Amino acid sequence: MRAPIPVALAVRMPVLVAFCVLAAGLAAADEPPLPPIDAKSYYLVDASSGAVLAESAAAEELDPASLTKLMTAYLVFGALDRGEVGIDDRVLVSEKAWRAPGSRMFIEVGSEVALGDLLRGLIVQSGNDAAIALAEHVSGTVEAFVEAMNRKALELGMTGTRYRNTSGLPARDHVSTAKDTAVLARALIDEFPQHYALYSEREFTFNQITQHNRNALLWRDESVDGLKTGYTSAAGYCLVSSAERDGMRLIAVVFGASTADARTESSMALLDHGFGAYETHKLYSRGEAIAQARVYKGKRELLALGPAADVFVTVPRGAYASLDASAALTADLVAPLELYQAVGELAITLGGELVSVLPLVALETVQEGWLLTRMTDGVALWLD
Repeated sequence: MRAPIPVALAVRMPVLVAFCVLAAGLAAADEPPLPPIDAKSYYLVDASSGAVLAESAAAEELDPASLTKLMTAYLVFGALDRGEVGIDDRVLVSEKAWRAPGSRMFIEVGSEVALGDLLRGLIVQSGNDAAIALAEHVSGTVEAFVEAMNRKALELGMTGTRYRNTSGLPARDHVSTAKDTAVLARALIDEFPQHYALYSEREFTFNQITQHNRNALLWRDESVDGLKTGYTSAAGYCLVSSAERDGMRLIAVVFGASTADARTESSMALLDHGFGAYETHKLYSRGEAIAQARVYKGKRELLALGPAADVFVTVPRGAYASLDASAALTADLVAPLELYQAVGELAITLGGELVSVLPLVALETVQEGWLLTRMTDGVALWLD
């Protein structure tokens, strides 16, 4: 990690802009061109900074096929972490699950299958039967589980996504977007690191039947460790892939490639392009003191300020030296102040161009001072 960028603090500056991460203007003039991508839609994003490195028709609503199972797994992971279900639970297989068409892990009606095996059947084998069995175990019915899928999609900001089933089999108005799918992939990686390794498993054997993970990138590039393929005749060939090289993680989403080989080649081209043209740096850690500011009417005069979350930035390769940072308070600081209360903004620029604006928060609680302090500081504020 490089040395942190020094931060200058400006007091009583106007609000800069809404908190966001900006992707525009990242490309360097000598950036190598992106090779042709065989897909109806694609999206390439840095998992840490959220910087968008390449996209085409990324907001177009398309059939996601088995990429749907990413949300199915997300909800099961959440239920596991909350203790609502257990990895060793014996899940009773219903006739509905047993009769699921398409890709299957071949569970038998009336049998009891360990939830952990169903997860592998869902993720590695892309079993539609596993998707139904898990939904029924977690929510009681598939319909209730699908409602939870759609609620979670809205919570995550996946505004172009509507689920009608847990597997991704074709259904009217069952749609998602490349951008939304990347949002979901980031959430899976960030929130469930303890379960993420399932996506890198190359094969799974159940009921004496061994099936291989359909993500060919797992064999092609050792930096790739997930996530999921999808295919129907209506959707075409889809793939969400993620790779980490030298501490930089990228997520590539491809919707509607013409062949299985094309989705692999296009995904590899996106990842190689991102790693070759860009670099990501962690500038500051959550709660790291990066500036101090004067506090009025409080029991302390100086307050440490820092970011509310880890700060990552993605820039063209070789451009790190052009980064700069500055902090601005939205108003003078007047006690009382709460821990992590937003008090200003941290602006990151690259060569003078704004890259991101993030909240600047109080890193300590400041209680109201004595009467004399309040009166003296009140005069100081009035004269300022």
